[in-house]
Amino acid sequence: MDLRIFTEPQQGATYDTLLSVARATEELGFDAFFRSDHYLKMGGVDGLPGPTDAWITLAGLARETSRIRLGTLMTAATFRLPGVLAIQVAQVDAMSGGRVELGLGAGWFAAEHSAYGIPFPREKFPRLEEQLAIVTGLWETPVGETFSYEGAHYRLTDSPALPKPAQRRVPVLLGGMGKERTPRLAARYADEFNAPFASAEDSAAQFDRVRRAAEEAGRKPGDIICSNALVACVGRDDAEVARRAGAIGREVEELKRNGLAGSPEEVVEKIGRYAETGSSRIYLQILDLDDLDHLELIADRVLSRVR
Repeated sequence: MDLRIFTEPQQGATYDTLLSVARATEELGFDAFFRSDHYLKMGGVDGLPGPTDAWITLAGLARETSRIRLGTLMTAATFRLPGVLAIQVAQVDAMSGGRVELGLGAGWFAAEHSAYGIPFPREKFPRLEEQLAIVTGLWETPVGETFSYEGAHYRLTDSPALPKPAQRRVPVLLGGMGKERTPRLAARYADEFNAPFASAEDSAAQFDRVRRAAEEAGRKPGDIICSNALVACVGRDDAEVARRAGAIGREVEELKRNGLAGSPEEVVEKIGRYAETGSSRIYLQILDLDDLDHLELIADRVLSRVR
């Protein structure tokens, strides 16, 4: 099981804070550092000093790290034009030496769009599908040839389809719990499918849908990595678990039901339940970004036992 660190900077974080977490992620042996792509806080936090842009952050971290994978869960298709996004991701991939992964979603948080003047279209899923076709099409176009696309929402004419990423193929992550369109889209474009904040049982059902869709699309089910994103709250004892839960405004029992919470032994056991579904990668949602001791504990007592 790969363990990756997943952050939510819109809740309040500077670039320097994210850099500290990314460096700890690398030094402690985790597989990757991912971040959300949001421009507005959620819930009862102040969100200070304000939002940071996902791809600008990852560009900085690309030059400040050397091993870990870097990516988004998930970039909102509503935030960027697909041609521009293809350029941004390709550039950050080159800056990192080929360590970038693109998580791309339809976008859902209407308030952040209105807060920053970003259009929030009614038909989001069709736009996501066109964005995937365009971004992957631009990257796959051979150097010296051009790429054109005529869709309902986007049109590209004779694009030079440059620059190219450093990787031959940038891994594309899709996710969600939709039962029909989401598995179909994953079967066509995804290298990885993520079930966000879902139980092991619900994850297993969704992974089965994705595998069936992959087979129907002529792919091998094993071609798509299955993963989960779950909040983490680990402590050496009950008091430490309670302290960490309180720091992020959550209740211990709720975290144990819906996330990876409790002692290292409890968390290792629950990770095993997700492994039984076919999940081979978990994104640990870390909400207190100043608590680097939390990462050290997870690396020492959890990561070492689930590899």
